[in-house]
Amino acid sequence: MTRPITAGVDGTAESLAALDWAAREAVRRDLPLRVVHAWRYAEALATADRDTQHGWVSEGVSAAVRGVRERHPELRVSVDVVEGGAADALAAAAAEAEMLVLGSRGHGPVVGFLLGSVGQQVIAEAARPVVLVRAGDRPTAEAAGRDVVVGQHGGAEDSAGALRFAFETAAARGATVRAVRAWTLPPVFAYSPGSMKLLDDAGGLEPYERQALADALRPWRERFPDVPVAEHVEMGSAGEVLLSVAGRAQLVVVGRRAHRTAVGARIGSVAHGVLHHADCPVAVVPHE
Repeated sequence: MTRPITAGVDGTAESLAALDWAAREAVRRDLPLRVVHAWRYAEALATADRDTQHGWVSEGVSAAVRGVRERHPELRVSVDVVEGGAADALAAAAAEAEMLVLGSRGHGPVVGFLLGSVGQQVIAEAARPVVLVRAGDRPTAEAAGRDVVVGQHGGAEDSAGALRFAFETAAARGATVRAVRAWTLPPVFAYSPGSMKLLDDAGGLEPYERQALADALRPWRERFPDVPVAEHVEMGSAGEVLLSVAGRAQLVVVGRRAHRTAVGARIGSVAHGVLHHADCPVAVVPHE
């Protein structure tokens, strides 16, 4: 089954940038593009019935899609205008997509809705990768020489989804994967005879971390032999280390586990921090 790349559009500059990003990626991967807009009937507009309001919404979405069709005449494009809540509609669309692409405002005290309750719910619940794109994104940012940066942590299985996405994206773009592993000194109580032996065998903490990154990358290097790989191991918090190398990235890829609390789903602190502060598009990939 061929999954489309799906873009959520709401008429904002951020969502239109996301639509353009999704269209370019669909062309690169030879996949169809699906455009989704969620709307609610406004009863307060007494002079416009449901069909009229639906027509207004559909025309606005069609206008955005016309530009994409003109720029990419070879691209297969479908449009769905769905009545209902944005979070539910986007999460459902993500389940049927190769990836879901959305707009994000990002910086500042007032963060775009995609880092508010709706977006956080979509990112935390989406079964497929979600890519967040800012209004200022341009095709020139995808030029050769800019890396696809991916965060790796834990064992080989912990970051498999994020690594898969990063290598697939880099292969489609002819880019380098820059794999980043951050490490910190463990608290004293975390040491055990077993962990101390592993560290001794590796020659210390940093060599151990470098070997862990190499082990996690090995199957993906074998699967994508033509993709150049740069390994970056640095002591520090994962979010800060990722952001320190994101300035030369065309895309940052992070994994996520959803954390459910009494007030709803929450994404991890690393993904949240990178989404706030990275200037380039960010892909949040659920753990496999």
